[in-house]
Amino acid sequence: MHKRSLWVGLLLILPIMLLSACWTPKAAAFSQEERLFSQAWRIVSQSYVDDTFNHQNWWSLRQKTLKKRLPNREATYTAIETMLGSLGDPFTRLLRPEQYHSLQISTSGELSGVGLQIAIDVETGQLEVITPIAQSPADLAGIRPRDHILEIDGMLTRDMTLDEAAARMRGPIGTTVTLKIQSQKEQPKLVEIVRDRISLNPVYSVLDTQDNRDPVGYIRLSQFSANAPMEVAHAVAKLKEMGADGYILDLRNNPGGLLQAGIEIARLWLDQGTIVYTVNRQGTIGSFEAYGDALTEDPLVVLVNQGSASASEILAGALQDNGRAKLVGEKTFGKGLIQSLFELIDGSGLAVTVAKYETPNHRDINKLGIEPDLEVPLEAITMSQVGTEADSQYQEAIKLLTSDTFLAKAS
Repeated sequence: MHKRSLWVGLLLILPIMLLSACWTPKAAAFSQEERLFSQAWRIVSQSYVDDTFNHQNWWSLRQKTLKKRLPNREATYTAIETMLGSLGDPFTRLLRPEQYHSLQISTSGELSGVGLQIAIDVETGQLEVITPIAQSPADLAGIRPRDHILEIDGMLTRDMTLDEAAARMRGPIGTTVTLKIQSQKEQPKLVEIVRDRISLNPVYSVLDTQDNRDPVGYIRLSQFSANAPMEVAHAVAKLKEMGADGYILDLRNNPGGLLQAGIEIARLWLDQGTIVYTVNRQGTIGSFEAYGDALTEDPLVVLVNQGSASASEILAGALQDNGRAKLVGEKTFGKGLIQSLFELIDGSGLAVTVAKYETPNHRDINKLGIEPDLEVPLEAITMSQVGTEADSQYQEAIKLLTSDTFLAKAS
């Protein structure tokens, strides 16, 4: 199923790239609107993963658009969105200045809004939840992964783009938004949510010493922000000092984030081996490798579910294919495409799909996801029950981590 995803408040997928415009004398005669459109066209022409551009003449599309009048900025944005829409790729999109600014703010570790990552199923047009941010207003309101958002303040989401839906759910702290939510096999219900500032501290860790067994270090990673590798490293060091003999890395409901953060966290657990392959439009395969000493050689189990996406899948795939960890939980989301962000001359931006990725064993997980080694369905639990006796996936991970067979293989 083809999906696209975006943080409400926006979340950066790859480091921002600034493409400098190379103007020719002829280009100098263009209007400001024509220059903006031409810059967007050129970025896609040079960077987009599919060099057939969805089997269309990309130059001809540019010429046809520039023959039309672009009287104002809104008309130019519409022309860019129409051009991008012709690619049939929901991940390649225009970010207007306010959206681009929100994205930049989100990388600092805070969001303002309801705290949802959302997706649009392009086959059905339904807006769905990938995951709520832990302890966000949406999470506390009981919204869960795979819930459908039918309306936002009375407006049908079927008529909205992904960015429009995200923009309608953002807003000043303390204001209210009403969502019409339909959970699986349940009747739709109205949920009123008060927007708030959401702290994106990505790591929670604790030493589990219950049941008279060897202590287990539990690390929950909620997103791959710029500071995530450092925070995970600190958590491992602290738990190791406290006596942890094994680790559980919880990537459930982690929708991804910075690709580089996922790579650096993989290097914390791997001495050597490929972490991920990237494939560009020429079919050229690049790779990121592990090097140096891992922080620990102790056994590791990774928890995943349907809300584990993008960088979570890169990390989980790297640890699984290299035999470093076992995966427990549910099949992951299935987003195997890489976007780069380019800034345009007016302060807006383009998110452009530039490559796809494959796991170390050359698995393409886009739309397919990663299968866990041990499949364990998760019953609905509250955030306070995660990592407790009520958390069936966590309990199965504990059993696996402390079993004699697993410990023998790990050693």
